[in-house]
Amino acid sequence: FKKYVMWFSNRCHRNHGQLIQQGKDLVTYAIINAVAMRKILKKYDKIHYSKQGQEFKAQAQSLHIEILQSPWLSELMAFYMNLRRSKKNETAMELFGDCSLTFDDDQPTLSCNLFDSMRVDISLTCSVCLDTMFDPVSLSCGHIFCYLCCCSAASVTIVDGLKSADHRSKCPLCRQQAGVFPNAVHLDELNMLLSYSCPEYWEKRMQMERVERVRLAKEHWESQCRAFLGV
Repeated sequence: FKKYVMWFSNRCHRNHGQLIQQGKDLVTYAIINAVAMRKILKKYDKIHYSKQGQEFKAQAQSLHIEILQSPWLSELMAFYMNLRRSKKNETAMELFGDCSLTFDDDQPTLSCNLFDSMRVDISLTCSVCLDTMFDPVSLSCGHIFCYLCCCSAASVTIVDGLKSADHRSKCPLCRQQAGVFPNAVHLDELNMLLSYSCPEYWEKRMQMERVERVRLAKEHWESQCRAFLGV
């Protein structure tokens, strides 16, 4: 997914309708692949009278490596919806009309329903601040948080960034280590989709973030000056 999202982004000036169709094909493949894998594991357990298939499925979900749990699927869906917004290509908007961003009780959810038996719902509420994600970042384990929340969880400053985080720092949700913070990636398309979908909240949050980032940067450089002067 990462490869194709990056490829799409580099070709965004091309025919939007063609890109939307290719994106739809990728999401369709992801869902078919996930359904097939679940059926194969279920059949395996039935034939061999075992629980290894379900154990493998549970392990894949806990490690966040199942294809439908990939953050790049969220980014692809967001990229898709951003293309759909283009007034230059209104006819292409119907190609993927079953993908939507909804707000139920102020809780944002990115949904996709391509088949009657398969629906993907991705919560866009940050598990740290319990608010709609702002400047979303995906850790290497697949969990998504606000950028400032990630910096706080990794105990790093916004000046140093997540690249400077200790490789032993754990994800706030799954507690996985192995450099989940240094290998984090910004989800720019998802960030753009949220900014379009809730402009009033986004403007308010942006003002708050700007004040907070200035405060944190000021504290960082003041501490650096004190350390340099030996105060």
